[in-house]
Amino acid sequence: MAAVPEYFGSMVFDDRVMKANLSAEVYQSLKKTIDEGAKLNLGVANAVAAAMKDWAVAQGATHFTHWFQPLTGITAEKHDSFITPSPDGGVIMEFSGRELIRGEPDASSFPSGGLRATFEARGYTAWDPTSYAFIKGKTLCIPTAFCSYSGEALDKKTPLLRSMEALNRQALRILRLFGNDTVKRVSTAVGPEQEYFLVDAKMYERRRDLRFTGRTLFGAKPPKGQEMDDHYFGVIKPRVAAFMEDLNEELWKLGVLAKTQHNEVAPAQHELAPIYTTTNIATDHNQLTMEIMQKVAARHGLVCLLHEKPFVGVNGSGKHNNWSISTDAGVNLLSPGDTPYENAQFLLFLCAVIKAVDDYQDLLRISVATAGNDHRLGANEAPPAVVSIFLGDELNGVLEAIDHETPYQGAARTKMKLGVDILPKFSKDTTDRNRTSPFAFTGNKFEFRMVGSSDSIACANIMINTAVAESLKLYADRLEGAENFPAALQELLRQTIREHKRIIFNGNGYDDAWITEATEKRGLLNYRTTPDCVPHLLDEKNVRLLTSHGVLTLEELTSRYEVMMENYCKTILIEANTMVDMARTEILPAVESFALDTARGAAAKRELVPGCPCGYESELVKKLSALTDQMAAKTAELEQAVLEVSSAGDIAQEAAAVRDVILCKMGQLRLACDEAESLTPKKYWPFPTYGDLLFGVR
Repeated sequence: MAAVPEYFGSMVFDDRVMKANLSAEVYQSLKKTIDEGAKLNLGVANAVAAAMKDWAVAQGATHFTHWFQPLTGITAEKHDSFITPSPDGGVIMEFSGRELIRGEPDASSFPSGGLRATFEARGYTAWDPTSYAFIKGKTLCIPTAFCSYSGEALDKKTPLLRSMEALNRQALRILRLFGNDTVKRVSTAVGPEQEYFLVDAKMYERRRDLRFTGRTLFGAKPPKGQEMDDHYFGVIKPRVAAFMEDLNEELWKLGVLAKTQHNEVAPAQHELAPIYTTTNIATDHNQLTMEIMQKVAARHGLVCLLHEKPFVGVNGSGKHNNWSISTDAGVNLLSPGDTPYENAQFLLFLCAVIKAVDDYQDLLRISVATAGNDHRLGANEAPPAVVSIFLGDELNGVLEAIDHETPYQGAARTKMKLGVDILPKFSKDTTDRNRTSPFAFTGNKFEFRMVGSSDSIACANIMINTAVAESLKLYADRLEGAENFPAALQELLRQTIREHKRIIFNGNGYDDAWITEATEKRGLLNYRTTPDCVPHLLDEKNVRLLTSHGVLTLEELTSRYEVMMENYCKTILIEANTMVDMARTEILPAVESFALDTARGAAAKRELVPGCPCGYESELVKKLSALTDQMAAKTAELEQAVLEVSSAGDIAQEAAAVRDVILCKMGQLRLACDEAESLTPKKYWPFPTYGDLLFGVR
C-alpha cells in the first residue's frame, strides 16, 4: 500500500500539479488570479483548461462538470464528456477555456425563492479558481459559483466569497492603522468538526422514516442508551474502524485534510475533524466529506445519518465551526501575541468579534435554522438557541480591567495601557472548554457550536464574516481620523466592552436560570424555532448589513427567506405524511395482530380450563385495544391537519401552523405508538427498534 504522502491530493489539480503542467508564465498569471483576484484572460484559461484536461484524462476521467452548491444545501453537477467528433469518424478529447470558465445548467428546477420563474430556465456557473478542481469517479469536478441569467446568486458559494472579500477589505484597513503595509490579504479559516451516526443498511431499509426523512419518527426508549458514557472516545468497533480507514483514504486522495476521528457520546455516533483551511475551500471540502461519508458507508453495508436528531433520547449531531482570521503572512489575528503591538491588535479584533456577535446574534441563529436543528438546539446536548460568547475567566478578566481602568489582577498584575504593557501570555488552551456555549473562544479561534450536522457551513460563515467586517469598518472609520491613535483605541475598546459585555457568559448554558437571565435581564434573543427567527432575516438592520457590504442584495435575501421557510414546512409535512403511512400500514396492523393472538390465546385457555381467569391477557388486550383506537384517532387528526395547512395563507402563516399544530399532533401520535411498541413482542413489530439500530453495528 502506498504511503499517505504519496497519494494525498492525487485526485486534485492542486498547486503541485499546476506547477508541473503549466508554463511559468501561465502559472504566474493563474496564481495572481487566485491570490489577488486579478482578471483571467482567455489565453491563460485555454492553457489551464488544456493542462487540466490532459491531467484528468491521464487519471481516467472521461467527463467534466461544474460542481456547485445550490440552495438545496447539497451539491449539484451536470456531466459533459470531453469527446469531440473528428473528421475520420472517431473522437478527440477537448476542453476549452470557455468551458472551464463558464457553464450553463438549467436554473429553473433549483430553489430560488421567487428569483426565477419556471419558464426562466437559464442559469450560469462560473469557475472559482480559489478552490482546486478534483476528480470524483471518472469526472473532473470544477468548483463554481451559480447565478441566474440576470445575475442573482442562486447558490451558497457566491455570497460566501463576497463575505470573505468584505472582511478582507475592512481587516486590511485596520492593519494599516497598526503600520502593517506588507499584508496583501486577510482570510478566514475554518475547521468544521463533523458528527454523524452509522447504522446497519439492512435495518435502515426496513425503516421508512429513516429512508424518507433521515430521522426516526417512532421509537421506544431502549433499556440502555448513553447513560454509562461508555461510547464516548471508546474503542472503535472493527466494522466502524474499517469504514473510517476507507473514508480517510478517499478524502485524502481528494485533498481533504481529515485529521481526527473518534466515537461520540451517543451509541452509533462518531466524529471526523479536519485541519483548518481557507473558509471557501473548507466549505467545499465539508460538502465533499458528507457525500463521501455516505458513499463509503454503503460499501460497508452501513448508512451514514447526517440528520441533527435521528434518535430521540440520545445526543443529536452538530458541526462545530472553528473560525479564525489570518493574514497572507500566516499571522493569526486572534492569537494574543507576545508584544504590546500584537496585544493591542489582538484586543481590537477580539472586540470586533464580540460586537459582531452581539449586534447580529439573530443572523447567527438564522444561519443554522432548519427543522432538524430545532430538535437539537437547547436539548441539553448542544448550545441553547440563545447566542452568547464564552471567553474564559482569564481573558474576561483582561476585558474587565480595560472596562474599569483598573490593574489586571492576573499573573502579570499589569495595568492595561495599550501599546505599552504586555498581556499575560495565553497558551492555546488557557481556559476550560465550555461545551454549552454557542460561540466559544478557544485560545486563537472561536468555535461556533450551533451549526447542524447536515448544514452547509457556508451560511454560518457568511454571517460571521460579514458581521465582523461591519465591526471592523466602524472601527476603521473612527480610528483613521484619530489624532491620538493609542488613546482613541483605548476608548474604542472600553466602549465596545461596556456596550456589548452582555453577550459574554462563561457559565452553564444548559441552566434554565441562564435563559431567564439572558432574555429578561440582558435582553438577548431566544428564537427557539425556525419560524421564530427566519423572518428577522429581512429586518432593516440585517438587510442594511448584508447589502452595504455587497454580500446579498435585497432580492437575494428575500429569496433565501422564502427558501428557508418553504424547506421548513416541506420537511415537517413529509415527516407527518410518513408518520401517517407508517402508523396506518405498519404499526396498527402489528399491534392489532398481537392483540388478536393474545385474545385467541386467552380463549383457548378458557376452553381447556373452564373458569381460567386470564387476567393478564384480558388487561393486555384491553390496553392494546385502547391504544389502537388512540393511534387510529391521532393518525386521522394528523392527516386532517396536514390537509388544512395548505390553506394557511402565506409562508409565514403556514410555517407557524406547521410548528404549532403539525408538530404537536406528530408528538401525540408518536407517544401512543411508542407505548404500543413497549407492549408488543419483537416478532410482531414491523421494523427495527432503537436497540437494534443503536447497537446493531459491531
